[in-house]
Amino acid sequence: MTEETSTAPSRRTRTTRAALAALSGVIAAFAALAAGELLSAAVRPESSPVTAVGGAVIDRTPVEVKDWAIRAFGEDDKVVLLGGILVLLTLFAAAVGLAARRNRRAGVAGVLVFGVIGAAAALSRPGSGWPDALPSAAGAPAGAGVLWLLVGRLTGAGPGTEVSRDRAALDRRGFVLAAGASVAVSAGAGFAGRRLSASGAADAEASRAAVRLPRPSSPARPIPARARPRVEGLSPFTTPDRDFYRVDTALVVPRVDAGSWRLTVHGKGVRRPLELDFAQLLRRDMIERDITLTCVSNEVGGPYVSSARWLGVPLAPLLEEAGVRPPSRGGPADQLVSRSVDGMALGTPVDTVMDGRDAILAVGMNGEPLPFRHGFPVRMVVPGLYGYVSACKWLQELELTTFDAFDPYWVRRDWAREAPIKTQSRIDTPRPFARLRAGTVRVAGVAWAQHRGIRRVEIRVDDGPWQDARLAAEAGLDTWRQWVWDWPATEGSHTLHVRATDAAGAVQTSRRQGTVPDGATGLHSVVVSVDRPPPATSRGL
Repeated sequence: MTEETSTAPSRRTRTTRAALAALSGVIAAFAALAAGELLSAAVRPESSPVTAVGGAVIDRTPVEVKDWAIRAFGEDDKVVLLGGILVLLTLFAAAVGLAARRNRRAGVAGVLVFGVIGAAAALSRPGSGWPDALPSAAGAPAGAGVLWLLVGRLTGAGPGTEVSRDRAALDRRGFVLAAGASVAVSAGAGFAGRRLSASGAADAEASRAAVRLPRPSSPARPIPARARPRVEGLSPFTTPDRDFYRVDTALVVPRVDAGSWRLTVHGKGVRRPLELDFAQLLRRDMIERDITLTCVSNEVGGPYVSSARWLGVPLAPLLEEAGVRPPSRGGPADQLVSRSVDGMALGTPVDTVMDGRDAILAVGMNGEPLPFRHGFPVRMVVPGLYGYVSACKWLQELELTTFDAFDPYWVRRDWAREAPIKTQSRIDTPRPFARLRAGTVRVAGVAWAQHRGIRRVEIRVDDGPWQDARLAAEAGLDTWRQWVWDWPATEGSHTLHVRATDAAGAVQTSRRQGTVPDGATGLHSVVVSVDRPPPATSRGL
């Protein structure tokens, strides 16, 4: 046996070193993320490396992919995205660890590149500033130091040496101690960061708990009992807060302290700029209205439409107080840009919010302060427009400008500038592919054409004639309307279609169109199977 053969590491040793090198990369990434998490508590939660990268991914994801994710995962799309990012990060970190086994400088460079990517992602987010880059920029050196330390224990390499020597001694005990210490310190840093962030969230939660909503000077009309048919499987007329749809780009729900919140109104044509705190806003006259909101990402028959009773400050009088005139009355600004605390910017036509409809700055939802996930402390609600141009959550700024001067977030991503809600209807019951018994079956659902109202709903079975459904009582032009049709179901497989006609006489189109650029069109349908009724049985005397 030659000396070279006797000193060469066994295959098992090489495999062990490779596995531990990959593990070193993962531990280093964990250290970088934990350090970033700790520092983000001092900046803002949205600046943490994973959140920043996730937000940047959302910003750059093609619209078609976003729509697919919303359809496939619903409100869990953000959880899926974060999980995917963590999986990819783990694989990247393992690869960096393997590279560092041969060349520690290359491994360190890989970790620093990760920090650069995180910092760039943080700076690319709406409303970001240079402090947002600090968590990623500071976390990367921490991860690089951990990687340098751990790989050195695998190879026996000293400072400044290359580590391509497979025959170098494997310091198992030193590696275990260094890895354990790194994980423990990183876990502590991450835990401390989460606790600090949670303390800020606790202050926000306490501020929400302290809110006492004022009585509206203009309360909502009672919802007629006949507006809410009692049909099993039919959506409730008023959507509970927990079931109200949520579609936004916030990976971390902003938790804003109402005590420090401010709203500014400024811009083109504003003669008297305004700044209001939350207490001042609550002292203004409030109105209460039932309004149905719809997301532009809602496919035909989709779930992203919900109705609530909102309490808030009328928007038009607030703008008039600032000296704003709509373009129809000679004002220079035709776009109202609403900005969120997380930097999101939405654009709404000024003429629309000042045309007499109940556009409000909402502070209450279904009798309670807004939930955080729905925009506490203040959000916009403008009936008749899709949410992406009208329903800014976590509102902090209103700027008057023009459509030519500024493209809001979604317009830069190929959505339409103006987006009135299209007439739509949906079958809630029976559900798709339901198995039914022949006989009378109650078909029921909802229809909406906010700020126009619904005049008629019709049902068609297979290729038969359209037949009128019974409309529930109308609760207002800005809410959906429920409907019911008693179907004499016969045996076999059947397709049910629904269409609505708005109060202006426009019939819902059957032409299929996707959600981009201004909302889906087409008729909702469900396929059901009807079984023959059970045979009648005779009963003896």
